[in-house]
Amino acid sequence: MTLKTTRRRFLVGTGIAAAAAAFPAFAQSKPKLRFSAVFSEQDIRAEMMKKFAEAIKDDFVFEGYYGGNLFKQGTELVALQRGNLEMGNIAPQDFSKQIPAWSILTSAYLFRDANHLKKFFDSELGAEMKKMVEDQLGVRILGPTYFGSRHIGLKPDKKIKTPADMAGIKLRMPPGEAWQFLGEALGANPTPMAYAEVYTGLQTGAIDGQDNPLPNVENMKFYEVMSQIVLSGHMVGFDLLSVSKKVWDSMSPEVQQRFQAAADAAIEFSTEKHLERERQLVEFFKSKGLQVYEPDREAFRKYAQEKYLASDLAKDWPKGLLEKINAL
Repeated sequence: MTLKTTRRRFLVGTGIAAAAAAFPAFAQSKPKLRFSAVFSEQDIRAEMMKKFAEAIKDDFVFEGYYGGNLFKQGTELVALQRGNLEMGNIAPQDFSKQIPAWSILTSAYLFRDANHLKKFFDSELGAEMKKMVEDQLGVRILGPTYFGSRHIGLKPDKKIKTPADMAGIKLRMPPGEAWQFLGEALGANPTPMAYAEVYTGLQTGAIDGQDNPLPNVENMKFYEVMSQIVLSGHMVGFDLLSVSKKVWDSMSPEVQQRFQAAADAAIEFSTEKHLERERQLVEFFKSKGLQVYEPDREAFRKYAQEKYLASDLAKDWPKGLLEKINAL
């Protein structure tokens, strides 16, 4: 190697270093945020995340993965904890697997509607539950993402007012002990069945009904083989938009404020879109000849909560929290 070559390399190297020092913004790229969710890219919540990404683009490079393409349903939380993912839309059931006290947030008739859900997470009670997740799991919850309330859809035309009217009704529930218990808590005879088999099950009479948010009933065309929808609202469907605590702690207070504000605005947009869709679908199902009505929700709520409180599922619930949530 000649002295001239060595000198040239030194000058090039020092030139690059000088340029990096003069233009630090170019030398240090924006942090990358990988987000994973099971909902499709056509989902309202995907639109929510695109709005969020637009709002934080000056601080982060957002990479959204939908349809469970990056991580399968139920694995996102562990991926966040291991540092393989920066953001996720985590089901409360996944948090409850690691923090049993969180199982209260997966029970029937806990939240009355989307507004009650938001009110809880904005309250001191909600802050305590979020702090559990942050302290024990290393995950920061930004807010609840509402995606619709579950209602009872039936083939028989029997009028349903109270849980007593559900006696003997073969109600399809997703497989799993917690879901079967939910069916019992509605007064029904729960029947496990795969989601893809529900239409045929209703058609043949293998089941009398199913429980799903209204958009699912439309997408799967269950309304074609049902006579009525009982607006029981027995479970408010939600996940938690979350970010790794390590990523959150790396932000300055100003960036944290912008980040949370972006999440709040995106969640509000998504909630309103879901509520509007649900309102439209009530009229749509009526136009298809279905009876659509509300039962005595208070009777259903009382029956379900008594069943839960008397079960093993409630043994890990924080003392007095159910009553405090009811009072909000």
